[in-house]
Amino acid sequence: MKIYGVVGWKNAGKTGLMERLVTEITGRGITVSTIKHAHHTFDVDQPGKDSFRHRTAGATEVLLASKTRFALMHELRDEEEPALADLLQRLSPVDLVLIEGYKRDAHPKIEAHRAVTGNPLLAPDDPSVRAVASDVPLDLDRPVLDLNNTEQVAGFILSEVGL
Repeated sequence: MKIYGVVGWKNAGKTGLMERLVTEITGRGITVSTIKHAHHTFDVDQPGKDSFRHRTAGATEVLLASKTRFALMHELRDEEEPALADLLQRLSPVDLVLIEGYKRDAHPKIEAHRAVTGNPLLAPDDPSVRAVASDVPLDLDRPVLDLNNTEQVAGFILSEVGL
């Protein structure tokens, strides 16, 4: 599987870009999965539901399945957060895995940047950021793409990973 990341500061447009990239790339006949890193506690389960009750009773993993999807929830409890490489091994094979976040990992990435946020760029200090998708022109030592031109950004990523 090929992997490529989308990184950037809060409100830089990462999630919107990820969503548009998945639509664009799968529309080209390429299979895509995603990994999203969250910096906060989250719960995909709902209190009172059977699967929630299983987890809170102490189950390490709960697999919830139906005819349309399944979800595997793994409680870390006192375990360390798993490394990106370990999470990638859990995915079924696809052509491309797009990763939102994990900005400190060494995989190739594109940085989403919106000038209005006022945040500094990550790219100048991170050689794994191969390009910046920005809503304003930038003077950088690597490609600067139009954040709103999904076809351009998708083409860059696919060229980078050889798809």
